[in-house]
Amino acid sequence: MAKLIAILNVVAWAGFWAFGYLALTANGDSTGQLMTALILAVLGAGAGIWAYLWLVRHSEATGYAKPPRRAVPEQHRNPELYEENEENA
Repeated sequence: MAKLIAILNVVAWAGFWAFGYLALTANGDSTGQLMTALILAVLGAGAGIWAYLWLVRHSEATGYAKPPRRAVPEQHRNPELYEENEENA
């Protein structure tokens, strides 16, 4: 499944760049082509972002990549325990 999502990621980003270029270089006279290319570029970007985030979560869950540090300092978890220490400081 991960390889299929990785292929989707590559194809989606390729579609984003290809159709994004077509949307940027389209003539102002052909709004139909411009809107079609723009919609396909947005769909490619959305699918690419979704696939990338899925791959990141999957690699962290399987242990292939280290999960990022998301530790919160103890003062923010239980501020009531540290209130009197702040008053004395």
